[in-house]
Amino acid sequence: MKTDFVDVNQTRKNVTVEIPSDVVDAEIERHARDYSRKARVPGFRPGKAPARVIKQRFKDQILHDVAHDLIPPAVDEALRERGVEAVDVPDIRDVTVEEGRPLTFTASFDTVPPFEPGDYSTLSLRRPSSRVEEPVVDQALQRLRDRAARFEPVEGRGVDGGDTVTADLERKDASGATDIHKDVNLELGAKANPPGFDEHLLGLEAGATKTFSIHYPADYAITELAGTDVSYTVTMKDIKRRTLPELDDEFAKDLGEFENLDALRARVRADLEHEARHAADREIRAELMKQLAAQVPFEVPGSLVERELDRRIEEFAQRLVEQNINPREAGLDWRAFRESQRVAAREAVAAALVIDEVVRREQLDATDDEVEREVARHAEMTGRTPAAVRAELEKKRGLSRVRAGLRREKAVDFLMARATIAADS
Repeated sequence: MKTDFVDVNQTRKNVTVEIPSDVVDAEIERHARDYSRKARVPGFRPGKAPARVIKQRFKDQILHDVAHDLIPPAVDEALRERGVEAVDVPDIRDVTVEEGRPLTFTASFDTVPPFEPGDYSTLSLRRPSSRVEEPVVDQALQRLRDRAARFEPVEGRGVDGGDTVTADLERKDASGATDIHKDVNLELGAKANPPGFDEHLLGLEAGATKTFSIHYPADYAITELAGTDVSYTVTMKDIKRRTLPELDDEFAKDLGEFENLDALRARVRADLEHEARHAADREIRAELMKQLAAQVPFEVPGSLVERELDRRIEEFAQRLVEQNINPREAGLDWRAFRESQRVAAREAVAAALVIDEVVRREQLDATDDEVEREVARHAEMTGRTPAAVRAELEKKRGLSRVRAGLRREKAVDFLMARATIAADS
């Protein structure tokens, strides 16, 4: 077998392969015999059609099968002899296969060249402060009050600022098109309300009806309404006032097993500090990934970037599904969204290449016990048994991915232990 390698760039390679004609002819003969045994040819009993007839009648199928059988092992052999590893399935093109002639083709593939991951001790990171100030605790307590708010009926007066009302709403645009909405809940003062809308409701009592027009300014965010006049007819049905509970010991007791407001404040502070520590961990890890990505001295393979983009799109679509949103009906420009992720995907791939090189150089590995603990952790998160999770992973050949993920986490810990980490005051 003859091979000719060409470096397109540091990571993209082409290899032209020529498989000898005797190997090709032998494979053609083998497939012709298989077709002869299985195929029905008019004028011949099953299995009795001459090879010449079979080769002529099923030429395209036989040559396709020959190429399908010979090309993959030839590519593997060529890469093995050259000592390179493709990061993705090679792209095969320019295939020529004929009886009596060599089979030739070109395989294009990405590879990762050897490189130095750099001096670990030069990594310099800064851990954000996880201190929680009193105003942040106060804001969290206020959010708890907001969630515990009650809506109490208003009697004996009309609508006032801050009220929440239930009304039937009829809207008519300049073209005369009308749409009607029943039992709409409106909070006066809400940012989503049309400009000047709230003022027309002030003073209306339950059962009252009012018709008025709203002019939308030319720079209105909803372009279809910008610069237009819309007529509204509102029929008030009921008025409620949002009432917040007092921030006191009774409020704390109502929320759970808290003796008093101080105990609730202490729990809120502890939760906020816990979140802040996790946020700091994520931020310092992100900075580590950014610095690792900068260590790669070549443009990362495009196929790995595309694979990372596929993963990000799939992950985002899955999050939409978990929110009961059909990704196909989400109104997103998926192509634009994919492109918006390209820089981050490229950086993630570059950082992963460095981490994998650290794993190789430092001979980091995951033990069987660590793999089992990871399987058990995933089982607990998904509410399944470890045996069921393991069976699914084995079916999809996913245990190797679990082990690879653990190796990468060990590499991150290894690098963190050797980096210089300063703490914000």
